Amino acid sequence: MIQGSMVALVTPMDPEGNVDNDSLKKLVEFHIKEGTDAIVAVGTTGESATLDEGEHCAVIESIVKFVDARVPVIAGTGANSTTEATTLTRRAQQAGADACLLVTPYYNKPTQEGLYLHYKAIAEAVDIPQILYNVPGRTACDMLPETIGRLSSIDNIVGVKEATGDLSRIKQIQDLAGSDFALYSGDDATACEFCLQGGNGVITVTGNVAANYMHEMVMAAISGDRETASAIDAKLAGLHKQLFVQSNPIPVKWAVAEMGLMDKGIRLPLTWLTEDCFDIVRKAMLQAEVN
Repeated sequence: MIQGSMVALVTPMDPEGNVDNDSLKKLVEFHIKEGTDAIVAVGTTGESATLDEGEHCAVIESIVKFVDARVPVIAGTGANSTTEATTLTRRAQQAGADACLLVTPYYNKPTQEGLYLHYKAIAEAVDIPQILYNVPGRTACDMLPETIGRLSSIDNIVGVKEATGDLSRIKQIQDLAGSDFALYSGDDATACEFCLQGGNGVITVTGNVAANYMHEMVMAAISGDRETASAIDAKLAGLHKQLFVQSNPIPVKWAVAEMGLMDKGIRLPLTWLTEDCFDIVRKAMLQAEVN
């Protein structure tokens, strides 16, 4: 089971919006050095919505190459088309990813039965380990614990990223899916408590900026050390909040650029962080002792 602080890695771009492989390699080395436990390639924070299929798969291939088996690579391969998600998942397996993360189909609002059949079809078509991803605030689709429980019986569906922020779902999913099914927080603000209550880790935006602190916080929480985990989390609270002062990944890409790890590049319809938010994010970085 993959556990710990898993960074939802930004996809670095040049000022024209082209993927920057040199900076991508730099980011991977930064996370290996700082103790990040796994790298999630081309998720929401990695601008999956604006990369075409070729770019999407190329970024996954590059990250797998740069990581070189030092930590697990989880590839974001979800789509609102079952056929497209299956293709992306197969391509990620061929690229050497260790697992895939599949967001619930967005915009088209499937039923719970539709969600079950969607994930079942992908899992049966591609035998790589697969992690469900529930983020109704973005997708307008809430995968209920009962549906997660049904899907957990499929051998290669191994866990869920739960980004509702509703901590009561932890026990519900545990009761329905069993102890071998991995539970990952997708909400940095509640991730500490999520892990203290039995979660296996977090797929994190904050980890792009405060990688080592997120690793230390999550590992303390998983081990049941509430005092240590809470103390670190308090230092990160500003980042948890202010990295969403504008739509993710706008603030986090600005912060990573401020750290000198990549250029100022983002792809339309997303735009660069507006100047009125610079000091807001910078203050949160200072609070977290990040520069």
